[in-house]
Amino acid sequence: MRSIVLTGFLTTLLASFASAQTKSIGELANYRGADREEVLKAGAKKEGKLVWYTSLTAHRDIANVFESKYPGIKVETYRAGSTDLTRRILSEAQAGRNLADLVETTPPTLMIMRDNKLLLPFYSPYLINYPSDAKEEADKDRVLWATDRESIISLGYNKNLIRPADVPKSFVDLVKPEYKGRIGVSGDSTGVRFLGAVIRAKGEEFIKQLRLMEMKMHMISGGAIHELMAAGEMPLSVSIFRNHVLAGQARGAPTEWVPLDLNATNAGGVALPSNSNNPHAALLLADFLLSPEGQKIFEEKFRFATSTKDYGFKRWYPEKGLTTEQYEKLDDRWKKLLREITRK
Repeated sequence: MRSIVLTGFLTTLLASFASAQTKSIGELANYRGADREEVLKAGAKKEGKLVWYTSLTAHRDIANVFESKYPGIKVETYRAGSTDLTRRILSEAQAGRNLADLVETTPPTLMIMRDNKLLLPFYSPYLINYPSDAKEEADKDRVLWATDRESIISLGYNKNLIRPADVPKSFVDLVKPEYKGRIGVSGDSTGVRFLGAVIRAKGEEFIKQLRLMEMKMHMISGGAIHELMAAGEMPLSVSIFRNHVLAGQARGAPTEWVPLDLNATNAGGVALPSNSNNPHAALLLADFLLSPEGQKIFEEKFRFATSTKDYGFKRWYPEKGLTTEQYEKLDDRWKKLLREITRK
């Protein structure tokens, strides 16, 4: 009896392995069989590795967990900021050297890849858990990318310098006279996207009131702004990432984060390049990142938000529904306005 069971198991395993080897990348990206994970695992072990391009700082930590879960599959990571990542991907495509098997980065890069036909629609059984705003849908069941992590921008404050009862709770609260000259803002995309959220929620006319607040612009990142605020250099900032505050609190930082009317979200999305060389391993990692297990790691270890949860405040993806050209025009407009309403 035991030999019959073993024979049946081996037959199933061999059938899955054979299936994994015969599917084209397009068929594989759309595969929805009950044995999907086994098919991907068998093919990925044959491939032996994948090359993962990402702007995620914690990329190696994630890769280590994946490699432990799937022994025999090596993740080679290349990490860079979104601008450098975009440049590398486009230059490789022009040279016919498509090295990335999976890409995980922010929407501006993914939008450029979409516009240049460098992405392949793919299915994942976990996509059903994600709201439509968190997916760049290719059709009813497939996506060009899906959001696997969120850094949400809003108001942060130093609890040693301002009482919780005195903290603004809305955009209208921000323009009260008592906050004049006390608010810091990053001059990079963090502050720019915050301003975009204000305009979307309150209209551009409201910016005249913000101008009166004499917000001080710092030409540093949102993360660096949080460090300044934690050190007591400013009581308030409107360009603070939620995950930076949560991570800082674990280290004893005296900072807190407050959602306002609308909260701009820096999203990280996972996407399959159209010329992935190791598609089984790439799709296996994509499923892992989008799975409840992967999302738990993002949320609990690295303090990112997950789009599969409702945190009780409004999130906004500035690029959603726009072409690259449309978004770049808006971004340029917001940058100009931010310079006009702040002091250096």
